[in-house]
Amino acid sequence: MIDINALNEWIDANPFLISSLKFIFILVIVLVTIQLVRRYLKRKISDTVIRYKAQKGIEIVGYVLLVFLAIVYFSGSIKDFTIIIGLFTAGLAFTLQELILSIAGSIYIFLVKVYKPGDRIEINGIKGDVIDVDSIYTTMMEIGQWVSSDNYSGRIVKLSNAFVFKGPIYNYSQDFPFIWDEFNLPIRYGSDIDLAKSIIIKIASETLSEYTANSKAQWNEVVNKFYIEDAQVDPTLAISLTDNWIQFNLRYIVDYKKRRNIKHILNDKIRLEIEKTNGKIVLASTTIELIKIPDINIKRDADVTS
Repeated sequence: MIDINALNEWIDANPFLISSLKFIFILVIVLVTIQLVRRYLKRKISDTVIRYKAQKGIEIVGYVLLVFLAIVYFSGSIKDFTIIIGLFTAGLAFTLQELILSIAGSIYIFLVKVYKPGDRIEINGIKGDVIDVDSIYTTMMEIGQWVSSDNYSGRIVKLSNAFVFKGPIYNYSQDFPFIWDEFNLPIRYGSDIDLAKSIIIKIASETLSEYTANSKAQWNEVVNKFYIEDAQVDPTLAISLTDNWIQFNLRYIVDYKKRRNIKHILNDKIRLEIEKTNGKIVLASTTIELIKIPDINIKRDADVTS
């Protein structure tokens, strides 16, 4: 049988241990409750975006509650809350500087809306689509590296949220989900330049009409929101003369996720139309023009001996 008096004496002799066990019990209850609520929301909410935000909100509230309970529980009184917070912050600032900066970065990302899941960003030299933002890390699906253009590399990158304070952040999709792109077309001298211009502009205008129309409205919102000059969103063509060909530079606006595919479509359509001109327009390539062939004197052995 258990000696009640001995048990009470042991409890009285180890108050901190008993207090810690009680807090661990409370901690387990709170964590289990968070997980149950997250699972309930996952089953009940069908919309992916709303479900993600709701689960993250419950997670953040749970962590804040745990910190509050820990401080109040071990301080013994709510009146000591400010003192405990000061000591706690000073200790963390000294030992966990990077972790605190990461947590501060997550708060900054959330409040200022630097980026959110679904955005395409470039930060600390890494480009990719944001797939998750938690209290410490930003998780990205990487783009580029050993693959060309804007294709996924297949690697998932976890980046400390502290990097939002350490360098520039390039956001491809926030406020204005379009980017300008361009490519060059070399046209041989002697080609019908006016015909070439009309073909390229016509194809670009028809292919990009949807992006141009959608981008105009959103660009007006950007101009009204920020101190920025108006810009040309319709396809434009610039011509420059080189030593070997006439260079056509086509500049246009496109959805940031469809840059590679649209460039392929434009190049293919322009190629097909140029082939239909029956030689009036010829794509150029690097050429070498020989101005004069030098005279070469060859002496045979028979000529020398004679």
